Amino acid sequence: MLFSPQAQTLYLVFYGFLAWTAEVVFFAIRDRRFVNRGLLTLPIDYEIGSVFSNVVLLVPTFGRNYLGLYLLTFANLVIIRAVLGFFGSRLTKNAYWLTSAPSGTWQNILWNMATAGLIMAAALVIHPLLIPVVELIPEIALRIIHVASWVIILADFIFVVVAMRKGQASYTAAMDRGQAERLSQRLYGSVWKRLDRAYPGITDEKKRSEIVFARGMSADKLVWVFLISAVLGDIVETFYCGLVDRQWMSRSSVVYGPFSFVWGLGAVVLTVSLMRLKEKNDRWVFFGGALLGGGFEYMCSVFTEIVFGKVFWDYSYMPLNINGRTNVLFMFFWGILGLVWVKIAYPPLDRGIEKLPPVTAKVITWVLVAFLALDAAITGFVMLRYNERQSDPNPSNALEELIDTNFGDDFVANRWQNMIDT
Repeated sequence: MLFSPQAQTLYLVFYGFLAWTAEVVFFAIRDRRFVNRGLLTLPIDYEIGSVFSNVVLLVPTFGRNYLGLYLLTFANLVIIRAVLGFFGSRLTKNAYWLTSAPSGTWQNILWNMATAGLIMAAALVIHPLLIPVVELIPEIALRIIHVASWVIILADFIFVVVAMRKGQASYTAAMDRGQAERLSQRLYGSVWKRLDRAYPGITDEKKRSEIVFARGMSADKLVWVFLISAVLGDIVETFYCGLVDRQWMSRSSVVYGPFSFVWGLGAVVLTVSLMRLKEKNDRWVFFGGALLGGGFEYMCSVFTEIVFGKVFWDYSYMPLNINGRTNVLFMFFWGILGLVWVKIAYPPLDRGIEKLPPVTAKVITWVLVAFLALDAAITGFVMLRYNERQSDPNPSNALEELIDTNFGDDFVANRWQNMIDT
């Protein structure tokens, strides 16, 4: 009964109300005024409530693996927000979702990260206290709550969608004609007044064509820079090893997909750092790229050795190497790459990303963030379990058993053929 659809609906409503209350209190303290922050009328944050109802199912599986639980919570949150935002924007014909988050993409990322942490903490601390209460509720009562909740939620959703589709312009025109006393007009107007109070400027007069996706050096743009560079980096390294070293192998950093995180993160570092030098002489860009690239490659090697006890590249056999983690020749290549990136490759990529349709691109961006976070989390679990298996081959929980079944030693050896134990 604790994991039945009826109980999940109860969790959605209960935690959704707690989240709505917390958000209202936060903004009331910050802005010194009360506003209903929900898109719908009821005092329920449906996005957060949905995430809660999913996360409480994962807690027994993950046990004390809090990092994995957090990453899955974060991925769950951004996917639900992206999907609900996409369909909400389509149904209401409004750019609400693009204007409802905290201003600035970086603030939005931090907001989601903090929210995911609070959700996980509440699922671990508050939910165990709720379970005995739920067990006392008769099954028939849970069924009634389940049906009644969804009827009310659906009615609220339909009302707000209709009001937003009719639009602020329709309501204003009715007022001009002296018809605002009609009950329907007053109800629709109340929706717009509430939403405009919570999110100033939310009107259907704000055309989508005026919204540019990932304008400037935004986090959305850097996600696409990371993704494109990670794929291209994997392809380049695969062909380099195949043609030069005569050894064809996967150069992906993660379990799923052809993504070289070193190249992806390197492109982000070069973009953020070197674009400030784009108006400078080429030699400044070259030396900046060489130093940044070499330092970045060195730190990545240190990170993988400390965290996973593995070395994924070793240049000790090459002249002018620095502790085998990087070398002067590859720093020269990083310098050339930085120069080509800043002067030739990045400008058209920048313009191309900004031409993507705003709502669709926003959804895809956050789905990609969630996927890459999950991919990185699973890879981390696989590597840590691989190390543990060498001394203790017997899994101690369901997660370890799942990893041993799907990502055994043979998989790890084939996926990362150049991996060296330290």
